[in-house]
Parts: sequence; structure tokens; C-alpha cells
Amino acid sequence: MRIVRIHVREPAMYVCLCNKVTDRQIRDAARRGCRRLDDLRVELGVATCCGACAETAEGLLDQRQQDNAPGPFALPQPA
Repeated sequence: MRIVRIHVREPAMYVCLCNKVTDRQIRDAARRGCRRLDDLRVELGVATCCGACAETAEGLLDQRQQDNAPGPFALPQPA
């Protein structure tokens, strides 16, 4: 018997309809170093038209930064 693993990704959600930018693209940009809304504007064109997506985009950036923050009991990493 052969076991096959299937990776199912959540569907992407459009955050910026004007420029067709998804939450997945914003999270990827955050992984690559985008930290502020201005970074997303340059990288992806987010919030450069109507601006309705700005709050959601900033929320995704904040969420990504919190996910990467060390917890209160983080152990020191070996050098």
C-alpha cells in the first residue's frame, strides 16, 4: 500500500481588488521583508487606488510580525 499526502491550501482572499492582491501575496511580501504599508505599496501596489484595503493589509502585516515574535519564554538560539 502506498500513502499519498495531499497538501490542501486555504483559498486566497482578495484584499486589494483594484490591483488584484491577495492575502497570500501580502504574507509572502512580509516574509520577504515588507514591514509597513508603504513597503506593500511599492512591492505590490496595495492601497494605491481607492485605499479601502489599507486597514486589512496593515492588519495582515501586524499578524505576520506577531507570528514571528518570540514568545515570553523564548530560549536563546545557539550562535
